[in-house]
Amino acid sequence: MTPVSDKSRTIRTFCSTAPVIPVLVVNDPARPLADALVAGGLPVLEVTLRTPAALDCIRAMATSDGIVGAGTVLTADDVKAAAAAGAKFAVSPGATDALVDAAERTGLPLLPGVATASEVMYLLERGYTVQKFFPAEAAGGVAALKGFYGPLPQVSFCPTGGISPANVGAYLSLPNVVCVGGSWVAPADAIASANWQSIEKLARESAALTAA
Repeated sequence: MTPVSDKSRTIRTFCSTAPVIPVLVVNDPARPLADALVAGGLPVLEVTLRTPAALDCIRAMATSDGIVGAGTVLTADDVKAAAAAGAKFAVSPGATDALVDAAERTGLPLLPGVATASEVMYLLERGYTVQKFFPAEAAGGVAALKGFYGPLPQVSFCPTGGISPANVGAYLSLPNVVCVGGSWVAPADAIASANWQSIEKLARESAALTAA
């Protein structure tokens, strides 16, 4: 039974905006990257905290028309730093009590990661009805999400990890998938060469994706 208090309302709104959330690994605070993705129809962006420039990039992108979140959020300190940088939401590869508690204290909407039914149930008990399925392909992919749907139809997922144009349609066709996270939309070489036109084109193609 879904908890009365749904802590995923804001995340659900963000995830419902477009079929793909770009997962970005950036080494420079490139505001034009956000502008290209938003212009292509992908307004919700995840900047992973995997590089020294990540927080600066969030600060720069927070002034764009996009909805910028922090990914690879692992600790309470990450939550605080992401919120201070202007992130509108946080994404984690998993979930711990300390991390979830910190997000709730800070008021930063959280998309917590899961890979097993027990993890899904734990977060559902805490009121999270939208969760990140990660690493999607390695954790069972489409078949695993189909398996979750039977006993846990009240939970929706944003699968991330191994998603590509070749398999994204199969994920989007599932009733418990609200969107996917993908890095193919902003290739490292295109970012390095500041090829924003190419990235906008990829974003436009991704924004038009539908179920297979």
